[in-house]
Amino acid sequence: MKIPQSVLVVIHTPALQVLLIERADAPGFWQSVTGSKDHVDESFAATAAREVREETGLDALAAGHSLRDWGLENVYEIYPQWRHRYADGITHNTEHLFGLCIPAPLPVRLSAREHRDQLWLPWPEAAERCFSPSNAEALTWLPLLGGHHSHA
Repeated sequence: MKIPQSVLVVIHTPALQVLLIERADAPGFWQSVTGSKDHVDESFAATAAREVREETGLDALAAGHSLRDWGLENVYEIYPQWRHRYADGITHNTEHLFGLCIPAPLPVRLSAREHRDQLWLPWPEAAERCFSPSNAEALTWLPLLGGHHSHA
């Protein structure tokens, strides 16, 4: 069963170009990297780094990359078609937001099981393309939060 605690990781460049990936199980559903904790004790930061690696092949902790906890959370209702993945009675998920700044748009290695396509867009266009309202809203925070990163 999935844990109803997840991360959303907005991968972007200093110029605020944003990576979007298209879900394999929902064509037309463009999103940032997302994923649930593997176990209750996994930190949100560890979940973010693991999901970035699994979904894009990028190393969030590599030199020149800056993974930042935005200190923001969304609580949202889990789409009915995906509730079977959770324990009975679980209807809401808490999503913790991160930004990952990388120096320039990079080609990524998608997990074919999860995603079918990728594109880099300026943040306003990426926000318009996102299927999830919480993902689109997170992208509107990028000019404020993404512009003030420090390299780890």
